[in-house]
Amino acid sequence: MTGVCVDGRTLSYDDVVAVARHGVQVALADEVLPRLERERAIVDDVVDRQVPTYGLTTGLGSRSSYALPRDELELFSVRTVRGRANAVGDPLPVPVVRAAVLARVNGLAGGGSGVRPEILRLLVAMLNSRVHPVIPEMGSIGAADLVQMAHVGLVVIGEGSAELGGEVLDGGTALRRAGLDPAELGPRDGHVLCSASPLAAGQGALALHEAAAVLTLAQAVTALTYEGFRANTSPLDARVLGLRPAPGQSRAADELLALLTGGDLVDPRHARRVQDPISLRCAAQVHGAMHAALAFADASLGPELNGLGDNPVVLADTGEILSSGNFHTPALALALDTLALALTQTASLSAERMRRLLDPAVSGLPANLSPYGPEHSGFAPLAKTAQALVAEIRMLSVPVSTDPRHGAHAVEDDSTNAALGARRLTTMLTRLRQLLAVEAVVAAQAVDLAAPPSLGRGPDFLHRAIRKAVPRLDDDRPCGVDVEVVSRDILGSDDVRSTLRALAGEAS
Repeated sequence: MTGVCVDGRTLSYDDVVAVARHGVQVALADEVLPRLERERAIVDDVVDRQVPTYGLTTGLGSRSSYALPRDELELFSVRTVRGRANAVGDPLPVPVVRAAVLARVNGLAGGGSGVRPEILRLLVAMLNSRVHPVIPEMGSIGAADLVQMAHVGLVVIGEGSAELGGEVLDGGTALRRAGLDPAELGPRDGHVLCSASPLAAGQGALALHEAAAVLTLAQAVTALTYEGFRANTSPLDARVLGLRPAPGQSRAADELLALLTGGDLVDPRHARRVQDPISLRCAAQVHGAMHAALAFADASLGPELNGLGDNPVVLADTGEILSSGNFHTPALALALDTLALALTQTASLSAERMRRLLDPAVSGLPANLSPYGPEHSGFAPLAKTAQALVAEIRMLSVPVSTDPRHGAHAVEDDSTNAALGARRLTTMLTRLRQLLAVEAVVAAQAVDLAAPPSLGRGPDFLHRAIRKAVPRLDDDRPCGVDVEVVSRDILGSDDVRSTLRALAGEAS
């Protein structure tokens, strides 16, 4: 990808990943700046006529009934940014910051904020020059990401801190080194820089992109376990699933069968058992539920990424400025909680499949998959690692959208924690990928010991990739290193993911 053109309407998750993780350049669509100029003219007119308008000619929050003096409006914008930059904790990773700034750029590009066009141009220039505001990780409660996005506003006016070329500088110095000038804020501009939920949207987009990839990995690792276990694929039969068409399950089953194509397991008569444990038998139901959770999250995040979350909003066609609740994100928060729970179900299933492979009474394979007998540990200790990973994933899946609310002087009396809901997904997805790597290492050994006559195309590809990086287990050795290699170099590889996605997509 050579560049992303931002128009406020069509930003995709792939676009966010390209800009956030790969530094792809950003350009504004031709219609964006003229649109902003028309809306800014309405703002200027309201200011000139001193029409009472929230956050423009009046104060914010509980001070919304206070009329601001005309000669204080520019300074009020600066104070709005300075007074809200109260986030704490470690700095957010640069890709998350870039995703958040891109989400804000796209939201502003779509129109309705009334911001000066110069502000949007500077935000784009900061992305392209890799001037990254330092945003502490804690501060958003989901009633807009005010406290954290204010740190972006500080850099826009030449204050705060920013990372440039691996060095953290004061905001003004970072802008100057990049050949940029700080912005002069006009009325409303400070509030716009803090408004909406671009942090939840940007980090949420990164999380959804990764979650979709991890689901493909879970499908591929499950298929590898099927091969080592010699599982029964009759539960994947479309006629069976059609009798109770739960959300996503048919898609998940089709993907598993596509991955297994080319091997003999696609014929249930080659199964070793009539009925397998639930962790194998119901993989399509659980992974299908995650497909459904991803669809829900996509439907909730899309409007946030490609919409305007400001309050108030400027309607250029009528010249009005209206109060808005678009900054509030309950659907997004609920969807992110749902995705967290779906990830936990997927994780639990992976750990149980791995444990079934170690049990000779169930798998028909040597105990703990060691070919040398009970005096060897084999993979038994890895079960503890898997359990620890599941425990952390389960802890992080606790819903955050139901936390108690508190109000600012009885005005801001609801919040969603959407940004927190997105941020915890990053850790959950990392742990789930590590857990799938545990299962993959064990499943590859099971395939070696079971020695099936042929493997499906997905399991065959994954098994060969694992064996290029990690040898089969003979005598006991530290296996945590093997898991890390598989997690990082195989399950984390874009090439491996693309290949598995293509193989899974061959479902009819």
